[in-house]
Formats: sequence, structure tokens, C-alpha cells
Amino acid sequence: MIRAAWRVALILCIASPALAAPATMRVDYYHTGNDKEERFSLDRVVIEPLPWPGNPAKPIDTSNLGKYFFEVADAQSGRVLYSRGFASIYGEWETTAEAKAMNRTFSESLRFPVVEAKARVTLRKRDAKNAFTDIWTFTLDPADKFIIRGAAPTSAGPLMELHKAGPPEDKLDLLILGDGYTARERGKFERDAKRMLDVFFGTTPFKERRRDINVWGLVPAAAESGISRPSGKIHRRSPLGASYDTFDSERYILTLENRAFREIAANAPYELVEILTNSETYGGGGIFNLYATVAADSAWAPYIFVHEFGHHIAALADEYYTSDVAYLPATNRIEPWEPNITALLDPANLKWKDLVAPGTPLPTPWPKDQYESDSKQRQERRRQIRAQNRPEAEMNALFREEMLRDTALLNAPPNGKVIGAFEGANYEAKGYFRPQSDCIMFTRDEVPFCAVCRRALEMVLDLYSRR
Repeated sequence: MIRAAWRVALILCIASPALAAPATMRVDYYHTGNDKEERFSLDRVVIEPLPWPGNPAKPIDTSNLGKYFFEVADAQSGRVLYSRGFASIYGEWETTAEAKAMNRTFSESLRFPVVEAKARVTLRKRDAKNAFTDIWTFTLDPADKFIIRGAAPTSAGPLMELHKAGPPEDKLDLLILGDGYTARERGKFERDAKRMLDVFFGTTPFKERRRDINVWGLVPAAAESGISRPSGKIHRRSPLGASYDTFDSERYILTLENRAFREIAANAPYELVEILTNSETYGGGGIFNLYATVAADSAWAPYIFVHEFGHHIAALADEYYTSDVAYLPATNRIEPWEPNITALLDPANLKWKDLVAPGTPLPTPWPKDQYESDSKQRQERRRQIRAQNRPEAEMNALFREEMLRDTALLNAPPNGKVIGAFEGANYEAKGYFRPQSDCIMFTRDEVPFCAVCRRALEMVLDLYSRR
């Protein structure tokens, strides 16, 4: 464990001329709107207590990932100092039916190395053709007296060093947060975190890149064990505010309490965050460059951890399409920006064509009808289990049955191991295609990330780490 002295040492290194790590600046803002319009308003600017943990050699993001993108540029010269793509809870919510009927406001944040002179912060969003366009710009003056400096963040207990590979600025820094753990359950959180890390570092490409990743842990003490699950009439005031039933999807765990989340996370160096919830019911979530979540006590937590982290680190899209979701179907077929799905509008220029063997048919045949028939029956059984509030063991048994059937069906010859374009992805049965018949982003089967997903993961790992 790393206690207060470690944090003080990191803070002092900001002022040391021998060390170049700048401070970390965070802009908190409000994102308001509906499915037709959106607005932004500044909340506050905070100098976090720890130095910037990012790779100083790669401040500019050229990945072209994310529904949104922000850029920090010197106000006088226009030189871009830092940029990153990201996704947001608002960006998902605006695609739900609720966004057609009402306005909502979400708290969001941008983090970057502290600026030394006035800077222009520009936020961009993809338009109807998936091109980034400016939607909000403001000037940031580092001398502004209202910038919050030197304030201690919300206490989260001692920082755990779960896996140390090197200095934060040289590694990708993953912070694992616990929510719904009481002070007496701190040991349980540490065991849960280490169990998830065993799976994480046993999965390619993280297994091969463990020397490029630091993992830290924080677990603020909860007043009572567990998190909220409104569909089960369970409500908790947990430190991070994580809850099931986001967007009325019973398995979707997110926190909408961005301020609380950021204040707690500020106690650690981090670029990516995984939230472990002290709960058993199947659930999780993942948003690109925001955080991922997993119900730590679910029998399927190892799979959920890795699957949702794929969303979070590399913007991997969900490839499944037979499960219930809150999002409305797409009305405009354009090529998705996510790296692992395609609308296949131009098969000759498939975005992963370099990985496709000559002669592979596009679209690529697979037992789609059989899979959909099996899935329809299982989804009905799943809804019955939840509606009747049946024991979680029944859901786990259903998932194990599903895994055995799908593994045999999806990985069989002739195309079970082929990279191609398999119709059915992005929550839709038609019009979107995934790279391989089976993948961690498609099923709970015991299969790896496909080659396209692995490449996207490697690209982001290279962005954050220095070897």
C-alpha cells in the first residue's frame, strides 16, 4: 500500500525542476439537451493533487476513436497541446427513447496536463457523416483565481499498488475503484481486484503487455454493503453512486455522479478506470475513455471485466444483437467509427481488409438463423427469470447452457475461425457486420478477442505507454 507520504512526494515533484511531470488540470462541465439539441456550461476547473500520469511523448490523439473529441491549444499561437477522443453517458442517452421526450443534464470532465498560458479548449462531436465538428469552445486562463488549487480530494483510504511496472508517465495507469464496500470489506475488495487482474493479465493482448501497465486500487468506505438496483427495489448511497438499471436496462451498471467519481479518483494516478461493485447480480458497463464497471461477485465477472474494458480502452463496439437494449435502431446507415464493426457499404475497402484472407466471401456465411432461433428462446427465459426475481443461480445456469451451445455453433468449420464480415452487430441483426463469427465482444464464450479487436487494443496501449 502507498500511504499519504507517497502522495505528498508526488505532489512535491510538480515543483521540482529535476522532474518534468506537469500538474493535472480537470475541467468539470454540464452537458444538457435531448435527442435534437445539446448545450454545455462550465462548472469548475480543478488542479488535481497528483502530477499528470500520461505519456509526454504522445499528447496528441490520432486514433480517430470516440463520438466526441477535445483539443487544448495555446490561445496565442494555436499550437495544439493535447487532444483525446472519448464517449460519454450523454452520448448514449441521446439515442434512447427517453431523450425524445425530455431534457436531461449530465456532469462530465476533461483531464489534461496543466496549461502555462491562456488556452482554447474545443469540444467536437461527430456529425451525420461521422466527421468531427466543433460544438463548444471556451478560453482557459491558468491564472484565473477561481481555479481550485491545493484542495484535498475526497478521502478514499490508502492507495493500493496492485501491479507496478514503472513510473506513471511511462505506463498506462489503470485505477480499480471499489463501490459498495464497507470499511470491513476492504480486504474483500483487494481480493476481488486481484482476482479480476489474474483474468485481465491472462488475456491477450494484456498478457503480453503487462510490463506496460500499472494498476492501482482505491476503495472508499461505504455506509452499507452493495449498490443500488432499482428493479429489485434496492437503493444505496454508495460513495461512487454506481447503480444497475441505467437507461432502464437491468444489467447496465453506471454511475451518473461524475463529481463524486472524479474527486475519489483524484487520489491516484490514472488514465483508465474500472469500477468493481460489491454485488452479485449479473451486470456491468463500459464507456470509451470514461470508465468500465463489473459486478464483482457475479459468476460471470471475469468475462464482464474484460468485455467492458474493451469498450473503455479501445472503443470496441458491442457485436451482439439479440439481447434487449435501450438504444433505438439506427435510421441512417453510415460507416461506424468503432474499429470492430462495419456497415460494409464498400466491401472492396473493408477497414480490416488487410486481415482478410484472399477468396473470403463478404458478407461471410455463418449459421445466423440457428443462432437467432436459439437466442430468442434464451432471451425469453432470461426475461422470465428477472421478472419472477428468481435466484441468480438460475441465470448462471442459463448462461452456461448458452455458452456451450454457442461455442460449438459459432466456432465450427468452415468459417468459425475466419476473419471476414459476419452480419449481425451493434445491437442490430441486419446492416452491421463484425470481423469474426465469435469474439469476446460478441458472446460469453471462452474465446479470445478477434484479430481486429486485438489490433485496436494494441494501438491504444501504444498511445499510453513508453517502452
